[in-house]
Amino acid sequence: MNVIEIVKSIVLGIIQGITEWLPISSTGHLILFDNIWPMASSPEFFEVFKVVIQFGSILAVLVLFFHKLNPFSPRKSRREKRDTYNLWKKVIVGCIPIIIVGLPLDTVLEDYLSGVYVIAATLILYGIAFIVIESRNRRPSMRSLEDLTYKAAFFIGCFQVLAAIPGTSRSGATILGAVLLGCSRYVASEFSFFLAVPVMAGASGLKLIKYFLKVGMFSGSEWILLTVGTVVSFLVSILAIRLLLSYIRKHDFKVFGVYRILLGIVVIVYFGFLV
Repeated sequence: MNVIEIVKSIVLGIIQGITEWLPISSTGHLILFDNIWPMASSPEFFEVFKVVIQFGSILAVLVLFFHKLNPFSPRKSRREKRDTYNLWKKVIVGCIPIIIVGLPLDTVLEDYLSGVYVIAATLILYGIAFIVIESRNRRPSMRSLEDLTYKAAFFIGCFQVLAAIPGTSRSGATILGAVLLGCSRYVASEFSFFLAVPVMAGASGLKLIKYFLKVGMFSGSEWILLTVGTVVSFLVSILAIRLLLSYIRKHDFKVFGVYRILLGIVVIVYFGFLV
């Protein structure tokens, strides 16, 4: 392993940390980066690498929202503890669709829909959706996580299933769905973060098990790449989450829609005419 591979791991960790929480597709960006500047390791390792470094992003959520997600905190009143338990119940309800539909289709969709043109299409499609939906002048009916209903949590989970298609963005699909269902931007973003914890942990664990059964344990250099990517992903995720929550207090998601459309066009031009 040379220094270049470590640099690639750092760049991929930065991409993961930023794009996992912004509604612009982490998987899509990672696949595009690998098409432009691929890692020297096997394709099988890259597939597990881009999922395992998500552990860094998950840890960032647990660190930043530890008090809010911890129902055993002695600083919480009985009512606050009850609200925390209810929040976790809503997260579990939101995970049901991905468990029933998303996980069985994950490998199939990844095998057949990971092409750059599919990514470009989903980037543009959801970019347009963000702009259209944010152009409506509609007041949210759910302004706090306590207002979020179990029915809304389930349907947000249904939107999350759409993220199995690369380029869609898990956070993008869930935030878009939550806003459509009447959540404020802040509630939509926070619930998207919390919904990611069990989903991403489960996906990462499943990917690791499949890799170990098929290929075996990682080599020493692969462990280094994974560790570097995960640590960078954790640090960048903390910054990205804070910036996003600060940004949406005064702004909408249209800028992300514009970014998605422009990136989709760049992808089509680059891979269609320049490569």
